[in-house]
This record gives sequence, C-alpha cells and structure tokens, in this order.
Amino acid sequence: MTGLDGASPLIAAPLPRPQPSADLGWADLRAALAAGWRDFLAMPRFGLFFGGVYVLAGLAIGWTTLAGGNLTWLIPAIAGFPLVAPFVAVGLYEASRRRAAGQKLTWRAVLGALKGHGDDQILSMGVIVFVAFSFWMIVAHAIFAIFVGESGMGRDPLAALATPEGIAMLAVGSAVGGAMAFAFYAITVVSLPLLVERKHDFLTAIITSLAVVRRNFAVMLGWAAIIAVVLLAAMLPVFLGLMVALPVLGHATWHLYVRAVE
Repeated sequence: MTGLDGASPLIAAPLPRPQPSADLGWADLRAALAAGWRDFLAMPRFGLFFGGVYVLAGLAIGWTTLAGGNLTWLIPAIAGFPLVAPFVAVGLYEASRRRAAGQKLTWRAVLGALKGHGDDQILSMGVIVFVAFSFWMIVAHAIFAIFVGESGMGRDPLAALATPEGIAMLAVGSAVGGAMAFAFYAITVVSLPLLVERKHDFLTAIITSLAVVRRNFAVMLGWAAIIAVVLLAAMLPVFLGLMVALPVLGHATWHLYVRAVE
C-alpha cells in the first residue's frame, strides 16, 4: 500500500516483548547487592536525596497518625510503608542506568525519570502504588475491627496486642499483609526498572515482572525476603536507617533487573 505521493508509508515497528531470564541464581543476588553498594558510594548525593525523601514521608505518616490520636492506623501504616519504596526508587534506577552506560549524571535527568519516556506509564504505576497502599490500609483496619474493634486499643496498646484477640489480629494481619506485599512486589520488582529503560506500556512491564518471578520463584522470593528484612530493620531507628537501605536496595534492584530481563 502506498501513500498519495506513491511512497510507502513509514510504519513504526512494535517493540519486541522483553524476555525474562530463567536462570537467575543466588550469586546474582550477591552481585546485585555488591553493585548497589558500589553505586551508592559512587553517587551518594542521589541515594541520600531519595532516602531522605522516603524518611521524611515515613516520619510524616507516623506524626500524622499519632497527632490524630488514632493508634489503630499506626501499625498498618508502618507495615504498608515499604509498598511505596519501588516508586520512590525510580530515580535510583535511572542513576544506576546512566552510570553503567557512562552517561552524564544530572539532577534533571534523574528526577525526570519519573516522567518516563513522555508517555505517563511510570506515573500510571505510581497510581497503582497509591491504590495498593490505600487498599492495604482499608483491609488492615477491617482486620482490626473484626478482632479488637469493640474493646479497642485502650490506653496501653502493647498490652492490647498481647491479648488473645490482639495476637490473632497480628497473625491474620501478617498473613494477609505478607500475601498482598508479595503480590505487589511481583508486579513492581521488574516493571518499574523496565519502564525506566525501555518505552513499553505498564501492562507489558507488569506481565514481564510476573514472568520473571514465576520463572525464578525461589531466587525472587529470596530477594523479596531480603528487601523486607532490610527495610523493616532500617525503619527501627526512627526510619533513619532508610537513608542508606533504600538507595542500596534501589540500585541493587536495577542490577538484578539487568540480569533478569534479556
């Protein structure tokens, strides 16, 4: 078929679908962590900036909850806070990508990663992050209402959590929260780095992320456990440990993505 001038029209070829690797090993996790640490040391200004943003967000959530006098929201807010980490780390993915490619590292380029390739796909993922966090808060509050809704936390929240109802609430909440967190991790661990590097729609990125997790389930489950343990431990000293933990894990996630997607 030809155009009006007799020339063949230019048709943009579709981008090839990313192919997930099926041979990730535990050595890849060690290598990714080592590379993430090197990236953090090589360009600490970016890591400390995004880590600081994450810390301030955590402190703001904690202060808002405590100031409102409603402690029932504090535990689910803290437990669900790591859900927003992948979106905060988008700039770290771009910093690692540029360093590996030998490209110039500028604040404009790193911060501009949130815009993606001008197609709002990363911002769409940001909406999914917000919806997931909000949904977790609703589910967590419903679990609280089922187990200790009538008695409430009282003046001694720790004592209330030590009751049979409180222990049951923590057990069910941990199981439900863990399942939701892993599902969210599975759709974001590869999709966000992929959208930073390549011009794809977010559904393709999510499908690729799920495929990577499915094909390398044991290793990716191990990576999820590492992220959860490190982030939760870093949150204990008034969130300050996240200043280092978030950027190192963010850079490391980028390097794991490079190994996970062909």
